[in-house]
This record gives sequence, structure tokens and C-alpha cells, in this order.
Amino acid sequence: MSGLASPRKTIDILKKYNLRLSKSLGQNFLVDENILKKIIHAANLESEDVVLEVGPGIGTLTQVLAERAGQVIAVELDRALIPILSETLKGFENVKLLRRDALKLDLNLLPPSLQPNKLVSNLPYNIASPLLVKYLHEYPQIELFVVMIQKELAERILASPGGKDYSAFTLKIQYYSESKMISIVPRTVFLPPPKVDSAVIKLTRLSSPRVGVKDPSHLFELITAAFEHRRKTIKNSLIHSSRLSLGRREVEKALKGANIDPERRGETLSIYEFALLSESSKLNRGMKKKRRPYL
Repeated sequence: MSGLASPRKTIDILKKYNLRLSKSLGQNFLVDENILKKIIHAANLESEDVVLEVGPGIGTLTQVLAERAGQVIAVELDRALIPILSETLKGFENVKLLRRDALKLDLNLLPPSLQPNKLVSNLPYNIASPLLVKYLHEYPQIELFVVMIQKELAERILASPGGKDYSAFTLKIQYYSESKMISIVPRTVFLPPPKVDSAVIKLTRLSSPRVGVKDPSHLFELITAAFEHRRKTIKNSLIHSSRLSLGRREVEKALKGANIDPERRGETLSIYEFALLSESSKLNRGMKKKRRPYL
């Protein structure tokens, strides 16, 4: 395991480089070897794997990934951490360090030998949600995600229809992957401790999207509209949505065709029911011409 996974060693490095941690970048460094073991076990690394790590920090997880994977691409935004990573990753010839914004990085521009098939990261809290959605949508070459994220976000990913954590975000993740909770992570295993607990989750990409629809953009317009006002019925949510141009009669016919009770709330519908609704030709004709990106 990593020689950096302890409070003392992490503090020594931070002092050596006089590093001030950035709250805006969500910097909380893991100092518990047991959590590292759980992450590595869930990732099931092999020598031919190319692993992408977003937010390597001081290289605690990176070292362990480099010992097991064929190649590691570590993407770090904070300029102040680059000298530290250059020291802690010295000797690991299979690590490529990129100083980039992971939300703006285009993985398709990397050479074929550096195309990642797994993403294993202690994700910064502030980018975890948009990054997971973006990478699931844009990079089908990434087949497995093992990430540590805020516990609340993990609960949203794993939520079931009708629950308080169930959301449009839940359905975006479900559309592409199968999710599994690996471990709850207490805040005490980080330096400095964050204000919330974390969780390690595993997302396994499905061989094809969970539901087959003609127009995924339309599907997610409907999902977003259904969750705009959680207390409204699905009928009223669709009729009054700012994203759609649908008349009452169109909505009622579409709901009837999909065998969905118009008095149900949108938050009780499964992704399969949203798919049935999406395939209604009445609703497709009612969409506004200028659509927003569906993810």
C-alpha cells in the first residue's frame, strides 16, 4: 500500500512544501490505508489497465494504482501540487501527470495507448456530480468507475423511485451504468476532515443504455421537467414546464398511452416508465425546436 496513507506523512509533505489547502478545489487527503485497500479491491486492477485518476492530491492513491495498473493518467488542476507529485511519484515510469481541468479535458485527444478503461479516484466534492455524468456520456471507453464521493451524492446515485434522494441525476447515472455501494467512509480518515462523510461507489458501464429510446435528448428533457417541481403531479409538471411546449390534451394522451397515472408525481416514475413516455409521438412533436444538451 501507499507509504503516504498516514496523517504524519501527509502533514510532513504539506509542511515541506508550505501548502495551503484549497476549499474551492475540495482538497481533503486520504490518510487511511484500509480505505485504499477497499478502493483497489473494487477496481480489480490488471497489468493491461489504463487508469484515469482525477485529483491525485499528493499521490497517495496514485502510488498504489501505479503498482498494479499498466498505465496511470493523473489529472491535477492545482499548480501547487505538481512539485509534490513530481517527488512522490518519482520512479513510477507508468504515471503520466497532466495539469488540467478534468471537466475540460478531452480524453479523445490522448493517444490510443493512453485511452483509459477505468476511472479510480478520490473525486473532489465540487466536481463529482458533473464529472460522472460527463464521463459516462462522452467516454464509452471507460468501462468501470470506482470513486470516493460525498455520501449524500452516493445516496442520490443509489436511490429508488419515490425516495427523497431520487432525482434526475439518479436517472442519468442509471441510464449508463449499474451502481454498487462499496463502503461508507467517515470524515475522520481525511486530512483535513471534511464536514461530511464520504462513500466509495462502483459504477459498471452497461453494454448498452438501460433503456432504448429513439431520442435520448428527449428522454432527459422529460426527466428534467418531471423533477423541476417535485410536489407537482407528472401531468402538471409536463404541462407547466419551461423546457417543453406541451398542451394539456397532448400530455394526457401520452400518459394514458404509457399507462401512467397522471396524478402520480414524477419522482415516483422509473427510468423504464420515462422511456415509455419518451416514445410517445405526441410528446416528441410537442418539444421546443431548440433543445438544451440532455446531460
